[in-house]
Amino acid sequence: MSEILQVSQLGNPVLRRQARPIQNVRDERIQKLIDDLIATAISANGVGIAAPQVSQSIRLFIVASRPSPRYPHAPTMEPTAMIDPKIVSHSAEIVKDWEGCLSIPGIRALVPRYQAIEVEYTSRDGELHRRELTDFVARIFQHEYDHLDGIVFLDRVENTGDMMTEQEYQQRIVNKG
Repeated sequence: MSEILQVSQLGNPVLRRQARPIQNVRDERIQKLIDDLIATAISANGVGIAAPQVSQSIRLFIVASRPSPRYPHAPTMEPTAMIDPKIVSHSAEIVKDWEGCLSIPGIRALVPRYQAIEVEYTSRDGELHRRELTDFVARIFQHEYDHLDGIVFLDRVENTGDMMTEQEYQQRIVNKG
C-alpha cells in the first residue's frame, strides 16, 4: 500500500545535498519508495518529485506529467521512475517558462531550461533507457534532476522580476485574469 510522504520544504538541508547513487534498484525499500513518490506527487498535484524532497538523499525521481490545477496544460504520460539519471546531450535552444515546486509552495518563477534533452536512466525493473525528451517533459526532468544535485528552481531564476506568488500565477497566467 502506497503512502503519502511529507515533502521537505526549502531550508531543509536535504534539499541542498548531492544525492547518492542507488546500489540495488530491486531493493524492496526502493520499490516502495517509488510507489510512495508517485502517490505523493499525484496527491499534491505535482508533475514530478525527487527522492530528496521526501528526505531520501538518493538519485531517484518520478516524472508524472498530467493536467492538474497546478499545470492545466501539461501533457499526459505514465508516471515514470528514473533512477541514476543522466543528461547525455541537449539542444542549443533554451526556453524560459513557469515552474513551481512542491518544496517551495506559493512561488512560481520563469526558469530557463533546454528545450530538448537526451537522457539515460535506469527504470524500476533495472533496465537502462535512453530517450529524447522535449518541451514540458524535458523541463520536468531538468527540474527534478537539479534536486539530485542540491539545486532548486529559484537558483536558476535570472532576476526577481521573473517571480510571482502562486495566487498571482493562477490569476494572471492560468486564468489570464
